[in-house]
Amino acid sequence: MPKNSKVVKRELDDEVIESVKDLLSNEDSSDDAFKKSELMVDDQEEKDVDVEEGSDVEDERPAWNSKLQYILAQVGFSVGLGNVWRFPYLCQKNGGGAYLVPYLILLLIIGIPLFFLELAVGQRIRRGSIGVWNYISPKLGGIGFASCVVCFFVALYYNVIIGWSLFYFSQSFQHPLPWDQCPLNKNASHTFVEPECEKSSATTYYWYREALNISSSLSESGGLNWKMTICLLAAWVMVCLAMIKGIQSSGKIMYFSSLFPYVVLLCFLIRGLLLNGSVDGIRHMFTPKLEIMLEPKVWREAATQVFFALGLGFGGVIAFSSYNKRDNNCHFDAVLVSFINFFTSVLATLVVFAVLGFKANIINEKCVIQNSEKILKLLKMGNLSQDMIPHHINFSSITAEDYNLVYDIIQKVKEEEFDSLGLKSCQIEDELNKAVQGTGLAFIAFTEAMTHFPASPFWSVMFFLMLVNLGLGSMFGTIEGIITPIVDTFKVRKEILTVICCLVAFFIGLIFVQRSGNYFVTMFDDYSATLPLLIVVILENVAVIRIYGIDKFMEDLKDMLGFSPSQYYYYMWKYVSPFVLTCLLVASIVQMGLSPPGYNAWIEDTAMEEFHSYPTWAMIVCISLMVLAILPVPIVFMVRRCNLIDDSSGSLASVSYKRGRIIKEPVNLEGDNTSLIHGKSPSEVPSPNFGKNIYRKQTGSPTLDTAPNGRYGIGYLMADMPDMPESDL
Repeated sequence: MPKNSKVVKRELDDEVIESVKDLLSNEDSSDDAFKKSELMVDDQEEKDVDVEEGSDVEDERPAWNSKLQYILAQVGFSVGLGNVWRFPYLCQKNGGGAYLVPYLILLLIIGIPLFFLELAVGQRIRRGSIGVWNYISPKLGGIGFASCVVCFFVALYYNVIIGWSLFYFSQSFQHPLPWDQCPLNKNASHTFVEPECEKSSATTYYWYREALNISSSLSESGGLNWKMTICLLAAWVMVCLAMIKGIQSSGKIMYFSSLFPYVVLLCFLIRGLLLNGSVDGIRHMFTPKLEIMLEPKVWREAATQVFFALGLGFGGVIAFSSYNKRDNNCHFDAVLVSFINFFTSVLATLVVFAVLGFKANIINEKCVIQNSEKILKLLKMGNLSQDMIPHHINFSSITAEDYNLVYDIIQKVKEEEFDSLGLKSCQIEDELNKAVQGTGLAFIAFTEAMTHFPASPFWSVMFFLMLVNLGLGSMFGTIEGIITPIVDTFKVRKEILTVICCLVAFFIGLIFVQRSGNYFVTMFDDYSATLPLLIVVILENVAVIRIYGIDKFMEDLKDMLGFSPSQYYYYMWKYVSPFVLTCLLVASIVQMGLSPPGYNAWIEDTAMEEFHSYPTWAMIVCISLMVLAILPVPIVFMVRRCNLIDDSSGSLASVSYKRGRIIKEPVNLEGDNTSLIHGKSPSEVPSPNFGKNIYRKQTGSPTLDTAPNGRYGIGYLMADMPDMPESDL
């Protein structure tokens, strides 16, 4: 062997290695280009082009900065004002602690499964509510439009409540609080208490007269309330600024708006537990009345509360979820957010009953003092004998127990004359049994209790700032349920759409800041959302389970989650949830039919609420709200069914990806059924004919199984793949 033969052999080996490296390098680059340019082409009717994970278009969609930010957004949306002023009322009304049993059962039956369903479809399809349901079946695309309409209706009046909270917040920086005492009127001869306030209470008077300046009926407009108009404008400006950049701006605000209410609730709970009478309120809440659990009304109200507490059907859940990665564990999110929502409701109920127990104790003490003075007068007048009063009773420092002992003795001895004596039974339970909800709880009962707190302005500022944050968290999800679907569908600029949406909503919302505006809030709250949302969620369930296919959906979940979800969800989605939702819809219609349509009007002369029936024009408005909310569903169905709009979704189109933009080009399919890709291609040789679906599987895909005619009925091809040298092929 020559002397340098080893050197020559080494050089030849190096050349071979370099050639192999070049080949592998080119192969990798083409594979990368392939991964970055997946697309699906399908000629099935009513199927939209979906951009799969890894494409440039997919990368353009905004994403959450962190999982915590996303969870806080979902919690902020689902945890709203209803958790503070609706759930405690239902708990008080429907058996105390026993109400938690049907609530938990229905949370497991309809709450978590349907919440999981909305999270999953949003994350899988990565579109807003319009795009999601249009993807599943264009004939059901109206579901997304209906969700947008309902979101808009709810946003109109929900932001008015935030405006009310802003007004009270602004008035809380003074001591004493302006609703602490009844105002005094002066005339030429003497000073007297405002009659309307004297007949009701200081907080009630301040709410109806100072804040709302309310009229006596729905038909009596009374003009705009300028104070509330300014507060409404401020509320819409806050929402607009927070939402103008989508989740890029609102996501950062979530850290404060979602967490601050918990800080306030915990502070109120600790403070409330130190107040006299708070234990009585909490005991009253948790004392179960098991017999009430058997009433159908309790289960209907529990189901309704579960339904609305999680924000089902609004589109906000789908919109937020659409900004997630496809492999996010949305099952964990659904369970976590649902139980955070439940425990928040329980925490808020503890706070409310602790404070109401304190308030009831104060009212009870006043009752004891007033009636003890009556007994002393009756003793002096001789109407009562001193002998019937136990010797240990001291009326100058009488306790509630001693007073009730004296009351029972007098009632037994003076049985026939007792009613004429004018004595009242002073029981804390009687005061706690007075069910208060909604604005009556937040702006009257709770506000009155806080006037008795030490440093009451501080607690008032904290409470109304909490209400503002709770409202804003829900508003962000509601507006996202409007903006995201429209941006995804019509490709408009999010900033411009957000500003226009908020401006239009503000000007329409002026009807809620008239003197009669509170009655319109009640009307919209009762009729604009309840039935339409139930119908929307029933159709969502049908669309996924029946039209898309529950087996396909379960396989999709397995691909996304990396594990098969429990068969529990299979049976819930397929059988139990649709049945329960249908029963709830029928029960709601029956309840609406049996309850006379009307509202509680505040009468200034009597300083009391009085039930008024809606006039004819108001009934037309109520019916119109329900019809308009659900009207997009049949309209879109008929348009798609009758092909009234020229839609290219049913024909093959070529899609090429370039710098995050989708370019659709019509293809002449007369010649070659598979010449679908325009742009850079390795050669002009037509691709092999695979039939209707064109398929090329992505290698190494962790989440997608793209067999032809399989789960998605779609396939993948390369677009914009760099030309490869012939020597490497």
